[in-house]
Parts: sequence; structure tokens; C-alpha cells
Amino acid sequence: MLEDIKEILRNTLQLGERADQLTSESPLLGAVPEFDSMAVVTVLTMVEEEFGIEIDDDDVSADVFETVGSLTDFVAVRVKA
Repeated sequence: MLEDIKEILRNTLQLGERADQLTSESPLLGAVPEFDSMAVVTVLTMVEEEFGIEIDDDDVSADVFETVGSLTDFVAVRVKA
């Protein structure tokens, strides 16, 4: 799932080869200049489409986007639900 999330981030944020360097510990909010509020919405939309899930706005917080791993964990919980 981590690779899927990295691919979504690569495409959404247009990171190119920089996405290859992302690990689960890589910070997102405040660390990746392209990751602004519009990017958050786009990433969530792409995650919903890719994994066939629905994410409630109330479930989303800044903690979800702290790292690539926290985003991956958030998605993994919703996919299993």
C-alpha cells in the first residue's frame, strides 16, 4: 500500500523522481512545498478512487498528513473497514 500512496503523491504533487526518495517516515505537511490545502483535497480524492473507499471529512486531521506512513496507515484502516 505504501507504494500506491507514493504513486498517488508522485502524480498529484508532480514530484517526479523525488517521489522515489519517499519513505514511511518522510514528512509531508510543512516539508513538501507542493503539499498545500488543494493538494490535500486532491490526494484524498485520488485515494478514494484508487481504493474504492469513502473518507468522511470528520476523519481527516493534520495528523493524517504528518508523514507518508501516517497517510498510509490512515488509508489501510479505511480499506479494511
